[in-house]
Amino acid sequence: MLKPLGDRVVLKAETEEEKTVGGIVLASNVKEKPTTGKVIAVGEGRTLDNGEKLAPAVKEGDRVLFDKYAGNEVEYNGEKYLVVHEKDLVAVID
Repeated sequence: MLKPLGDRVVLKAETEEEKTVGGIVLASNVKEKPTTGKVIAVGEGRTLDNGEKLAPAVKEGDRVLFDKYAGNEVEYNGEKYLVVHEKDLVAVID
């Protein structure tokens, strides 16, 4: 599995199939990018100026909101993931 470095977090973006009122399924390039996802893996945390590690605020399995254009999409074992910095996460969804 992917193991992120530093303060990076690996997410599996949650996508929903969108249909119009008439029942037409919208193409993925027409839809807005998803902004929610499930945390798959978490790095060790950010290193502060004094050398201490700041532990991440999220853990594996958390559902989170993230900035729309944050991170880099990667493909691993046929699955698409999003790798973002922890600062790009907006909130944890309970």
